[in-house]
Amino acid sequence: MTFIHAYSNSLGTDLKTTELKIQGMTCNHCVMSLRKELSHLDGIEIQDVSIGRAVVVSDGTLETIKRLRDAVEAAGYSLIEG
Repeated sequence: MTFIHAYSNSLGTDLKTTELKIQGMTCNHCVMSLRKELSHLDGIEIQDVSIGRAVVVSDGTLETIKRLRDAVEAAGYSLIEG
């Protein structure tokens, strides 16, 4: 997981754009499945989902990172650390 950008929104809350590297995705069905899981998470804005990667905007807290990991795993994939 790599944080690639940070900024503040209009409310002054720090948001982080996070790139998730994902193992196990092989096709467009995988992309749709992961996008669906991520869309259920409150406080997460999906920027992009493609084979092997997702980019989201969130507060970047450890709790949010855990929720992202859980969503990836619920879709049947795993995060690549580093």
